[in-house]
Amino acid sequence: MAAIVVQDLRREYGALAAVDGLSFDVAEGELFALLGPNGAGKTTTVEILTGHRRRTSGDVRVLGFDPQTGGRAYRRRIGVVLQSAGFEEDFTVRELVGLQRRLYPRVHDTDAVIELVGLTDKCDARVKVLSGGQRRRLDLALGIIGAPDLLFLDEPTTGFDPAARHHAWALIRRLRELGTTVLLTTHYMDEAEHLADRVAVIKAGRLVALGRPDELGGAAAEHVLRFALPAGTVWSDLPTLSGRVQRHDAAVVVHTRDPLRDTHTVTGWAIEHGVALPQLTLTRPTLEDVYLKLTGGDDDDS
Repeated sequence: MAAIVVQDLRREYGALAAVDGLSFDVAEGELFALLGPNGAGKTTTVEILTGHRRRTSGDVRVLGFDPQTGGRAYRRRIGVVLQSAGFEEDFTVRELVGLQRRLYPRVHDTDAVIELVGLTDKCDARVKVLSGGQRRRLDLALGIIGAPDLLFLDEPTTGFDPAARHHAWALIRRLRELGTTVLLTTHYMDEAEHLADRVAVIKAGRLVALGRPDELGGAAAEHVLRFALPAGTVWSDLPTLSGRVQRHDAAVVVHTRDPLRDTHTVTGWAIEHGVALPQLTLTRPTLEDVYLKLTGGDDDDS
């Protein structure tokens, strides 16, 4: 079943369409990532799905509710970690998490959640002394204390050092293993590639790609086939390939959308002529390559 169904979603501000006919769905138990440049409409979409912002038009169903009218029954079933949150500076970490815990009918243990996000040594510290990364961990703790069926994570690891990011990734994977559906927005392509079952790339409020991270490369970016020019051969000896061929000193670089065919052609030619192919490698496009191809590397803030 679908935990989230979005059909032709629009959010307009006068003549500006921040979200422009967006449609996608998220299955129960799935970790789904929304990717896009700044200003692409990711945060606006999340705010509509969580009920914090009204849509202009379109149909949205989340856990069977319309977020605009779902009220308390809906909010009790979701957890939200937005890009920034305000805290009462004089509360301690344990006090804030415990206070949030009292708002939900189904909850996790306070100390267990604090340990899960890596704040045990700060549990009695006041919020005003926490670093930016520690505050972000507190955001995560507040988002999951109510044992949500669906967790919204808007740029959850911004400001984290590499070790903290990997700790957060392990936490997110653990939540998914427990059956929590997760909708994630992120600027980190490696984060989406490591965590997401599927990704949606949006630009200027419109969907430009949707699929598994490893699916998107075939349609949007090229594989790169590399090898050194065999001894005793010259450039003109190479077979005809479907990809774009470049030479960098003694290295041959082929940018191809048909990697299987071009690899077969090159290796068949080498066997036929009895030559070796030193340093032969085939590199598939990363999600970052695909993202930059789809969005043009643009920043849509303007």
